[in-house]
Amino acid sequence: MLEETGAQNRFMSANPNQFLAEGRCFTHMKNQKRRDPIKVMLVWTLLLAVLAAGAMYFGNAISEYRAGLLADMRQKVEKINTQRDQEYAKAMAEFEASTQSGANLAWPVPKAEGWDVVDLTTYPLENPSVVKLNRADIMNNGMLLVNQWHSRPDDFSEETLVSIGNYAKGEIPVDNYNLQLFPVAIDALKAALTDAKAAGHENYMVDEAYRSWETQNTLFNKYMEQHASRYSGNELIERTKRDVNYPGTSEFNSGLAFTMRLYKSGDAAINSSTYVETEAGKWMNENCWKYGLVFRFQKADYPSKGDTDKSYKTGVSSTLRAYRYVGKGHATVMNHLDLCLEEYIEFLQAHPHIAVFENGTLKYEIVRQYVGDDVNPVQFEINAKAANWVANLDNMGAVITVFEY
Repeated sequence: MLEETGAQNRFMSANPNQFLAEGRCFTHMKNQKRRDPIKVMLVWTLLLAVLAAGAMYFGNAISEYRAGLLADMRQKVEKINTQRDQEYAKAMAEFEASTQSGANLAWPVPKAEGWDVVDLTTYPLENPSVVKLNRADIMNNGMLLVNQWHSRPDDFSEETLVSIGNYAKGEIPVDNYNLQLFPVAIDALKAALTDAKAAGHENYMVDEAYRSWETQNTLFNKYMEQHASRYSGNELIERTKRDVNYPGTSEFNSGLAFTMRLYKSGDAAINSSTYVETEAGKWMNENCWKYGLVFRFQKADYPSKGDTDKSYKTGVSSTLRAYRYVGKGHATVMNHLDLCLEEYIEFLQAHPHIAVFENGTLKYEIVRQYVGDDVNPVQFEINAKAANWVANLDNMGAVITVFEY
């Protein structure tokens, strides 16, 4: 070490200028390496590019892997859902095949063919929901009983009565445009006449409809005068009742009843025909129930051969060509069981919950609930699952509700 130092000292002593020059050159080269930023930047750029490429490559690989996993999971889920849908559809098909087409499985099984009325008196109303309505909203929907034993309610309103001719826009021939009914009855008659025409039957004409209390009273007094020479007091009233109903007890005071005949201008044969004996009259009497209408005053062999006598229930023994709107559900039961309106309400008193089936399929559910006389508003239960329902006052203290399916 000492020798090297000495040698260096001797070199410097011998060549001082040359040594200093070489030292400056070495220092310059060293400083030049430190201060070259381009090479440093190129190195870092290359390094960052490599890192970015690697990150992108691995990122894409991870995304593709995750997408593959999601696709596999989605396929598995879709496969499971498809299988479950198929199993559910199969179960529903088996259920529908084994059920009574909309009816509760606990209900009695109806007949497989034709119309059938099933008594559900011991079965509660399903999906019950309480509703409250004003009497006026449900009084004129079809089931209001008006006869010599049940006078029209004191709160009966004529407000929604309309002219048949004006309301039907001429599609229902009328004797005059003053004849009135509630719209539900006109709609039913219009539908019936449309189908009658399609079946080849025309020339129907409504010749009598709603009578006000005042009109009925005038008519009653007219008949009383005819019998006044032979009767007096209560005997006179009772005798007059054989010819015409006391004011407020006539079916024509309901706004739901009307009579029809055949009429064609200039055709004496049609105009003088006996309505119930014509093909048009027979068609209407056989089919009116499909539209919610019933022949009101059935007697022995009237209007058709073989008809049973109902005059002891209706209190009307004369041959009236009278129809009455009650609604499709009620008309169906009345037609199937051969009941007049009075008998039908008695039937519902004994069987307040019934179901009506056609070929094993539930069509109507009918419930009668007693609410009391003159209660307003009235509160009763409905089946919330029914698509359509109509409530009716029966003028005997109850609400009768029809659920359509």
